[in-house]
This record gives sequence, C-alpha cells and structure tokens, in this order.
Amino acid sequence: MSAPPRALVRQACETLATCDEALAKAYEMNGLPEWRSRPPHYETLARLVTYQLLSTRAAGAIWDRVQARLGEVTIETVRSASNDDLRACGLSGPKVEHFRAIADAIASDTLDLERVCRIDPDAARQELLAVRGIGPWTAEVFLLCSAGALDAFPVGDVGLMESHKILLSLDERLTAKSFTSLAENWRPYRGAAAHLLWAHINTVREAEQKDSPMA
Repeated sequence: MSAPPRALVRQACETLATCDEALAKAYEMNGLPEWRSRPPHYETLARLVTYQLLSTRAAGAIWDRVQARLGEVTIETVRSASNDDLRACGLSGPKVEHFRAIADAIASDTLDLERVCRIDPDAARQELLAVRGIGPWTAEVFLLCSAGALDAFPVGDVGLMESHKILLSLDERLTAKSFTSLAENWRPYRGAAAHLLWAHINTVREAEQKDSPMA
C-alpha cells in the first residue's frame, strides 16, 4: 500500500480541522489533498536523497539530469555509472556516496523496502535510518509516500513551515523546534497534516506563477 484509503484520509483531515486553525483553513480552501504516492523502490529513495536540503526547483533540475543520464534510475544503472557521471548531473559528493550506500544495502538484502512498508512504522523508521544516506527527512517522506503511514512526519520540511506561516499570516515561520512541537498535537494524523500543508503551499506557488509577468 502506498496511500491510505481516501475515507481514512478524509476522517483524518476532518479531525485535524477541528483542532488546528491553520489546518482547518487549508482543508476549507483546498479540500481533500491527493496523497503523494511513490512505489517502494530504489528510485524513490534516490529521488528523495536528491531533493533533501535543496529547493524544489534546484533539486528538480538535478533529478532531471540524473534521469536523462541514466535512463532509468536503478541499482544497476547507478552502480554502472562513475562518480564523475553522477556529479556531472549536479549531485554533491556526499549524495553520490548516499546513492551508492542505499543501492548496496538493498542489493545485499540489508534493506528490504517491500518489507519495510509492511511492518510497524516505528520499526520501519529504525531500519531506514540504519542505512547510510537515509536521514530523518528522507525516511519520513518515504514512509508517507511508499508505506502510506498516516503519522509519518518530515520534521524540518521548509515547505510545511512556510505553508503554516502563510495560512496564519505570520511575519516569520516557526522555528523547526517550535513547529515540531506543534505537530505533536496532530498525532496520530501528522501525515495527513503534512499533505494539507503541502497542498496549500502548492496552490500558493501555482497562483504566483500564473501572476508572474514571465508566465
């Protein structure tokens, strides 16, 4: 399962809307969000590693170059590519190492992504984090998008914090620590909260692009 049932997502969003002003606004303005869904494959983790700690636009450009160079992003194509090939796509040295470490873990059965998606999320989280190259943000987004974990939450995600700031018309975003503390109030539906916030920031960005004189 890569996404929870729509009825369960709706129930989660309706519950969140009763206990948080920002999430209530997001739900009212954008409706039921589409759950981000990705297959539990190596390519999904490689994509997440690419996007980690980069702007969406910059990471998207790098990922496009990775796909263009490799054709298909698999354990085999990554292993056959040289470090120079991967760095030429815009990947940093550490990210190239992370691509390879994750590929090695899956190839050696140290990490079984299908199994990770079936077990308890807390145990799955620990298995993911035990692999070099998979940090907390990557692990949480993988659990959200490939395991459909309703309470996974990408701590420190700038897009989520910016969306929250916009919804409440705040002058500044909450700090990562404050935002993480706030998110504790959204258990056991933090994943649904993340999707509500992502949906809103995407709506805002799309509107800004339409209004741009360069659009």
